[in-house]
Amino acid sequence: MGLYRERVVPRIVNAVCGLQANDRFRERVCAGLAGEVVEIGFGSGLNIPFYPPGVDRVDAVEPADLGWKLAARRLADTTVPVQRSGLDGERLPFADDSHDAALSTWTLCTIPDAGAALAELRRVLRPGASLHFVEHGLAPDPPVQTWQRRLEPVQKRLAGGCHLTRPVVALLTAAGFQIAELKEFYDKGAPKSLGALSLGRAVSP
Repeated sequence: MGLYRERVVPRIVNAVCGLQANDRFRERVCAGLAGEVVEIGFGSGLNIPFYPPGVDRVDAVEPADLGWKLAARRLADTTVPVQRSGLDGERLPFADDSHDAALSTWTLCTIPDAGAALAELRRVLRPGASLHFVEHGLAPDPPVQTWQRRLEPVQKRLAGGCHLTRPVVALLTAAGFQIAELKEFYDKGAPKSLGALSLGRAVSP
C-alpha cells in the first residue's frame, strides 16, 4: 500500500461510509445474520452496531491497519466477539464450509478481483448459507453508465481503487450464488453515478 491508501483512504471511507444516512441500509443488510459470520471489507467496523443478537462471532477481513484502529471504540462497545482474521478477501484463511453467513457492505467495488473474493466466500460458507450484501455498482440506465465510465478513473485514484461500474448481481451469479432477495435502486442521498445500489441476500447452494 502507498502512504495515501494506507493513511488517508481509511479515513475517507470511515467518514463517507459512516454517514448516518447509510445506517438504514446497514440495519437492513445485517438483519438475519446468525452464527459464525465472515465479514469482508470490515473497514472501521461501521456494521458492528447492527449485528443482530443471533451472531455468535465475526471473523473480520480487513487489509488496512488504520481501519482496524479506527474500529477500536465500536469493538469496545459490542458484546459480539470480533477477530481480525484475514487481510485479503481473495484468499480467506478459513476452512471449507466453516461459516454460517457472510457480510459485504460497499466492498466489492474495491477488491481487485471481486470474482475471486466471491469464489472464496462460497468456499468458506456452509451449503445453504447466505451472503448479505449492499454494494454500489453499474447503474441500470445507459446515460448514468456513461458518466460512471468517465468518472471511474478518477474515483479509483481518489478512493483506493473503488470501481463505479462493477455489475454486482452478475458477479454474484457468476460465482455460483443464487439470488434469494434483491432490491436495486438509487440512493436518494447520493449522485446516481455513486448511488446505484444493490441490496439483498445471495445463497451458496
